[in-house]
Amino acid sequence: MPADSPTRPHTPPRLTAQTVRWVHALGLGPLYVRRSVVQQAQTAAPPPAPGVATDPAVAAPAPAPAPATPRRAAPSAAEGADARAAFIARLQWDEFDAAAQACRACKLGSTRQQAVVGCGSTRAQWMIVGEAPGAEEDRQGQPFVGAAGQLLDAMLHAIGLDRAAQDPQHAVFIANVLKCRPPGNRNPAPDEVAQCLPFLQRQIALLQPRLILALGRFAAQSLLGSNAPISQLRGQVHHYAGIPVVVSYHPAYLLRNPVDKARVWRDLCFARNTVESFPETG
Repeated sequence: MPADSPTRPHTPPRLTAQTVRWVHALGLGPLYVRRSVVQQAQTAAPPPAPGVATDPAVAAPAPAPAPATPRRAAPSAAEGADARAAFIARLQWDEFDAAAQACRACKLGSTRQQAVVGCGSTRAQWMIVGEAPGAEEDRQGQPFVGAAGQLLDAMLHAIGLDRAAQDPQHAVFIANVLKCRPPGNRNPAPDEVAQCLPFLQRQIALLQPRLILALGRFAAQSLLGSNAPISQLRGQVHHYAGIPVVVSYHPAYLLRNPVDKARVWRDLCFARNTVESFPETG
């Protein structure tokens, strides 16, 4: 403003009857105004529409929102194992995470941080099955992370596969037999495997991979229903629901026994040759 400009005195806004009505309607009162202005606002207010309350404190409630589509809940334990198995057998990909996070079928549901459902492309031709989440997997919610995960990624890259790929021929889907971490990374208990196996079975049914690579004793034995050690299961083509299964050592085992990496390389080459020998059906 120029220095020679006269300073205008501050004039407060005029409080009209319309202003009073707006303030009360917005719940911004009380205002201390002349009684004549309040009386003018009351007399000047338009008549209320039929069935509409004039006092905001007792205004008619807003219409109730349309009811949301109910989500399917897992059957309770009282409904039995058959009902639970049937529920899991109907799950779709977008329902797995919520169902697994809500699962309390065994004691692991109350000790883990989160369920680890799986990762990768749901159109992959390869499925990698491990045993159970470890501490880092439990924290991040992803299978095969940390040192074992880095070794697995290197193993997959060596045969042209990548967990981040979307091309079905080069993609993988990775999951574990158990979706929850056993405390202290102990071996899975039989009852825990029994409760969690239906989730893995449903994932296999949805994915329909060309080959399953089972890593570790518990993964192989759970899928094949066998008590044979890894040394007897390697180097053969097994089948689960008509899908070829190749067995090898778990990456965590290789970190402790690096001398066996050469054997795993032979297993990976054997798995790749197996996929190439079976015609693609999808």
